[in-house]
Amino acid sequence: MHSTLDNVTAVSNIRVATSDRYKGSSTGELKEEKERHNVVLFGRLAEECRSILRRGTCKYVEGSIRTRRWRGRDGADSYTTEIVGSVLRVLGGGRSYGSVRGAERRYALHGRDTAIPRF
Repeated sequence: MHSTLDNVTAVSNIRVATSDRYKGSSTGELKEEKERHNVVLFGRLAEECRSILRRGTCKYVEGSIRTRRWRGRDGADSYTTEIVGSVLRVLGGGRSYGSVRGAERRYALHGRDTAIPRF
């Protein structure tokens, strides 16, 4: 989802999937746990990700974890935990960058030039 904050600052919300593989302690069977994480990007970082990210693109995200509270239509408090991204590296997959070695090419975007809004 892409939007703007106060019609000035670009905002992008993406989902990142992670997985952890390990052997079960009792059976020795290989197990895998998958999780999806909400990531919010601001400013130039949000603008750039709009043009380069596609579903299935392998990415590395660095940032801080924030939990924010919001009130739903029913008046109940809800909480959302998300990663506020400050660095995004595109590792490959999902889109060709016009290079034979495109999957090895790295793109680093740093969002440190944009103040992160406080909620």
